[in-house]
Amino acid sequence: MEDAKRNGQYQKYVSAKIPKTRPWPSLFNSFWVGGLICLIGQAINDIIMLIFPTVSQQSAWAYTLIILIFIASFLTGLGVYDQIGKFAGGGSIVPITGFSNSIASPSVEFRSEGIIYGICVKMFTIAGPVIVFGISSSIVVGLIYWIISLF
Repeated sequence: MEDAKRNGQYQKYVSAKIPKTRPWPSLFNSFWVGGLICLIGQAINDIIMLIFPTVSQQSAWAYTLIILIFIASFLTGLGVYDQIGKFAGGGSIVPITGFSNSIASPSVEFRSEGIIYGICVKMFTIAGPVIVFGISSSIVVGLIYWIISLF
């Protein structure tokens, strides 16, 4: 009985502290910022194809991703990408720039703990599970595909 009362008080406390969001402006901001990031990526790819016409489309996209990852990491280091994330929410998280931010942000935050225990260890605290799950699921799907292709 006492636990239920304490849980109720805790829920009231949490409800009072959670920032109130307005769903429609948040959805709109998320949509247009995510679209803008994708538009910037497309523009970078088009510029690469114009400057280097002999580059294959696949290589141009690889260079585009490298540039986008660099820009997101650089903006994270300056503290700008966090402000974009607060404004845009999921629109800044979904593209590859959000993944870059999830790796660079803990590195910046824990740099005071040193290179090994700060930057290197904390770098994958957010992105690590995503990487592990992605690799593991790709292995499982690959094995299933291989077994199916045997028949």
